[in-house]
Amino acid sequence: MKRLVSGKVWEGFYYNGRDENGKRVEIPLGTDINEAKRRWAELECKPAPAETGVMRIVFDRYERDVIPTKAPKTQRDNLGCLKFLRSVFDSAPIDSITPQIIAQYRDSRKSKLKGSEGKPAPVRANREITLLSHVWNMAREWGYTAKENPVHGVRKNKETPRDFYADAPVWNAVYGAACVELQDAMDLNYLTGQRPADVLKMKLTDIKDGALELKQNKTKKKLRILLDDASGARTKLGQLLDRIRARPRKVASLYFIATPAGVALNQWTLRTRFDDARADAAKAAEAAGNLELAKRIRAFQFRDIRPKAASETDLAHASKLLGHTDKQITETVYRRIGETVLPTR
Repeated sequence: MKRLVSGKVWEGFYYNGRDENGKRVEIPLGTDINEAKRRWAELECKPAPAETGVMRIVFDRYERDVIPTKAPKTQRDNLGCLKFLRSVFDSAPIDSITPQIIAQYRDSRKSKLKGSEGKPAPVRANREITLLSHVWNMAREWGYTAKENPVHGVRKNKETPRDFYADAPVWNAVYGAACVELQDAMDLNYLTGQRPADVLKMKLTDIKDGALELKQNKTKKKLRILLDDASGARTKLGQLLDRIRARPRKVASLYFIATPAGVALNQWTLRTRFDDARADAAKAAEAAGNLELAKRIRAFQFRDIRPKAASETDLAHASKLLGHTDKQITETVYRRIGETVLPTR
């Protein structure tokens, strides 16, 4: 233990041992007391103290070392899941957790949860179990347990993918009520098939060698979306980006999705504009006596644009455009309309 120049007290732990020549040597064990105890036990070839094998220790390390490496949204979601996992497993010895206990946790969460962060209760429970599985895998790597992952083989709650499809009447109604920057965002989202967060970060410098280059936030997948077709003609995406670049703005912006004043949109300002346009479109439909259309307009969310893009092109192309390595994901989660086929005769 020593006091640093900043005034803070630093505490570290060392193993006081000897090398092969019998010379005394100090081996650093880190600054975490429980991790130091566990490593001391390994060096002494003794069983680790019981308190070093509880899930709280593993959760602490996972929260400290792993979660900060993830995307901000994933960090928030993981911390929310970890809160509930800790309430049940914090004091449990890691080797006492079995598949049966995981299944009991799944069922209890399903019955108690009303859903959080916009997710239904069964979906939320699934996310918590998935996180617990990764925490366990990391615990194996760190040496806290040699047991097989108890989550493996435990059934997840059944999830029903969202199936709303924004058809032409719904799309045109909201698009017609949208401000120019929202129209740009809707067009760019539809033509690229990317997630909203990836659309908002697209900028002029991403255009390279006749393509829009991007790296998806969630998967880190890299894509090059061509701005010209095989004949050399401009694609719809190329035409859109040309239109945005040619539009005068009070202040130049590197970002494609920006206000006429040059201020780039973020997730909140995009959400506000979309909500306003959707509300205006629904009111207009109601005023015209089309209550069914108004109902479908109100069900439309900006995130439905990516599935619309996937639904309105062939499966192979949609899978590549969305950045999926497995077509089944595109088919199951993002395709919102059935395949077009000819009749028997």
